[in-house]
Amino acid sequence: MKNNADEPNQCPAESLLKQLSGKWKPQIFRMALREPVRFNSLLRQLEGSSKQAIAVALKEMEEQDLLTKTVIRLKPLHIEYALSEKGKSLVPVFMQLEQLA
Repeated sequence: MKNNADEPNQCPAESLLKQLSGKWKPQIFRMALREPVRFNSLLRQLEGSSKQAIAVALKEMEEQDLLTKTVIRLKPLHIEYALSEKGKSLVPVFMQLEQLA
């Protein structure tokens, strides 16, 4: 996570909230709590989602080090996304946010 010391007016939680903001990111994060997720599974389970929206959310979450991407080289080849160490460290925060809702 980016250090906000150089931006004195920015709330420290703002960066975290931005990382989990978006239409599909909270749902993807929640699904990844239980087990690694696959792209097509997400597409089927997230009603109203599109390939592009899921792909963008997964890419951003991977770039933010919330998810790790693993290529499974079995036939058929597939990719799984699981919570990274950083993502796992955010689980208690995520659960607290859910309780407040």
